[in-house]
Amino acid sequence: MTVPEAGADTGARGAHGGGCACGDCPHGAREGHRRAVAAFLRRRDELAAGRGLPAAVAHSASASRQWVSEELTQRAEAVAEHSRAEGAVRLTGLWLRTVCAVWGTVTALLLAEALTATGAGWTGARTAALLAALAVAGALTAACLLHRARGGALAPVIGEDNRISTSRTVAACWVLFIGYAVLLLSLRLAAASGHAERDALINGLALAHGAGTVTVLAVVCAVAVLVRRVVATRVHAQRLQKVPAHRPRAADLLTDDSGRGAFTNIQYLAITAVALLFAAVRLARRPDRLPDLPWGLGVVVLISAATYLAGKYAEGGRPVIHSVVRAREPGDLDGPVRTGDDIEIRGSGFVPPGAQSADRLSRTVVRIGAVDVHVPLIPVTGGFRNPTDTTLTVPVPADVEPGAVDVQVITAAGVATNRYPLQVTD
Repeated sequence: MTVPEAGADTGARGAHGGGCACGDCPHGAREGHRRAVAAFLRRRDELAAGRGLPAAVAHSASASRQWVSEELTQRAEAVAEHSRAEGAVRLTGLWLRTVCAVWGTVTALLLAEALTATGAGWTGARTAALLAALAVAGALTAACLLHRARGGALAPVIGEDNRISTSRTVAACWVLFIGYAVLLLSLRLAAASGHAERDALINGLALAHGAGTVTVLAVVCAVAVLVRRVVATRVHAQRLQKVPAHRPRAADLLTDDSGRGAFTNIQYLAITAVALLFAAVRLARRPDRLPDLPWGLGVVVLISAATYLAGKYAEGGRPVIHSVVRAREPGDLDGPVRTGDDIEIRGSGFVPPGAQSADRLSRTVVRIGAVDVHVPLIPVTGGFRNPTDTTLTVPVPADVEPGAVDVQVITAAGVATNRYPLQVTD
């Protein structure tokens, strides 16, 4: 089945085809994705209203349902392909925006130093701070160039699920800040002329001054490593469902996999931002030592990190079947499940977080005995009635042997539920 309106115009497909990286070009990846999404939504709503069905299948409810599901699945795959192309274009162009943001920060620092030096005058500490900022910006620019196909300097904070990791971002911010502070002290030490000044700078690196900051750095780095280990272990043990995203977004820092705001992420980022701002002010006021983060604020950051880690342990879970019943229309009599009947599987966790798109929903499979049955997509205006997170409706295939068989659900993330015996009759 073709999707003529999902891509670019026919006359321009040879040059662009909806998959180029021309930015604002009307036949570029972004425009191709926008058109594909609009065409899919339009077709879904048409089929939900009962329009557009071929005459050959319109007489049979099961045949029309299967045809609609296959039609939407193919169109959803086309949309997903355009989404991946757009994500690659956005990721490739991200490095340049990152470089601009880095050098914009350096420019802001230069302006701030120039404005505050009006009365006090320009000092060696200001020069060292600017040189340290230039060195850090140069390193980040080199990282952007080396990893420009993976998001530039943001590549280390993008997780295996193609989302920006909150724990890695927090750890990276603290590492950059502490590295900048140490580089600032090193430059001042190199420019110091007197023994007393050099001794004071070396004493500024003592643990007595920066114990709180060093402790916070160690904890946030350990949390980043531990979270990666926890998620990987739970996914491999089938205790957590993880669906990769089409592209990383800044909103990933504040939301869960389904795009909803996550309290643990938000509080971790907010408290980290406040602590970093306090440490930056302390460094600006005392550029001769590591910023001495008070233990009260340090403990607050540690509690926030522990809350974030506990949230990672608590999230997710296996899908569970509660009951399997024969699906019937209102007014139908109850009866045994026969081959060809639709069965309704009730439970929870059938749709993993982040798998609400049609191409992901179409991968949900129910195993009845030894036969795998794809869950049909049943559209309604604005979404889908099947599958949902709590119910799945599938037909019992003809090649299932009569008797007690097992029902097993396999989700888009490849995690199977517990088995539930079902009695099927002829």
